[in-house]
Amino acid sequence: VQLQACGGGLVEPGGCLRLSCASSGSIFSIGDMAWYRQAPGKERELVASINTGGRTKYADSVKGRFTISRDSAKNTVYLQMNSLKSEDTAIYYCAASRRNSATMPEVDYWGQGTLVTVSS
Repeated sequence: VQLQACGGGLVEPGGCLRLSCASSGSIFSIGDMAWYRQAPGKERELVASINTGGRTKYADSVKGRFTISRDSAKNTVYLQMNSLKSEDTAIYYCAASRRNSATMPEVDYWGQGTLVTVSS
């Protein structure tokens, strides 16, 4: 399975961005898909996850601002990020699991990161 993420960039505080992650290869094996992020000097953290049935889970820090969605026909997962804050600045990584729980108990596949910078 290959995951290709895109959509990062520079945005002002309060702005929005939409990340996309397209999957290819043995996609039949994919259950949960998720976005992680890693800020400078911090550990990588789970931002949001979604299973094949559309069940989602969010980190407390992004609830109400970020929305994860999935288009099975396009084998793509999205992360709509609204009301961005400076603390959202990080490299965002797409990930997938063979498990289908929406909680990402383990990551089986990683995509490359895409940088999101929130700054005025």
